[in-house]
Amino acid sequence: MIRLQKIIADAGVASRRKAEELILAGRVKVNGEVVTELGYKASPKDIIMVDDKVVSKQEKKYYCLYKPRGVISSVSDPLNRKTIIDLLDEDLKSYRLYPVGRLDYDTKGIILLTNDGEFMNLMVGPQSGVQKQYLARLDGIIDKKTLATLEKGIVIEGQKTLPCIARRVSVDRKHRSSLVDITLTEGKYHQVKKMFEAVGFPVKRLTRVRFGCVEIGTMSEGSYRPLTIHEIKTLRVLALEDKIIKRPR
Repeated sequence: MIRLQKIIADAGVASRRKAEELILAGRVKVNGEVVTELGYKASPKDIIMVDDKVVSKQEKKYYCLYKPRGVISSVSDPLNRKTIIDLLDEDLKSYRLYPVGRLDYDTKGIILLTNDGEFMNLMVGPQSGVQKQYLARLDGIIDKKTLATLEKGIVIEGQKTLPCIARRVSVDRKHRSSLVDITLTEGKYHQVKKMFEAVGFPVKRLTRVRFGCVEIGTMSEGSYRPLTIHEIKTLRVLALEDKIIKRPR
């Protein structure tokens, strides 16, 4: 037996929170009877309807997309700015794909999309060990000592960040900037930007080049592709790994 709101969400009709609102509003029926109890559970044999339309289980979809700068990591935007969903073909939009986590409006890079709520929670849940790798163009020439401090963890807004891996890729002495490769398992709001800001090196540009085993590779900005079965399985395994990242020897 499965909770009614989960069945509705898994079918792609609405998010789980929205499904709860539909139930409370009396818009959901099970075997012809209106159900308004959030704790109600149903079986695969039950006939579930939302607004008198039968709910059928939707095929699970998993995609990676190269988000450009100037695009919102959301399914909609009150300011009518372009969203990642606007980049998809019309046939894909019917699957009600949601972004796995977020990338800032001015950040580009890899982001996953899925209609599998369980997979999404596994990827971005508080215990997820999936690594995220970024390339950050910094204002100023950062030194190895400062990078070592970042790797051990620093206090931001009263909380210490988990260990990460950070290395300087290149230096532009003419324009006084550095390119840094940083990998971490956390994904707090503006975390990478706040970390570098805290040590005196503001981020000028930021790109996420890897999410777990999924890399940008030769993808072009705005393009997307389905994840392979191997990638999906590997991501599930990576999510269960230790969040404490260790520098490879």
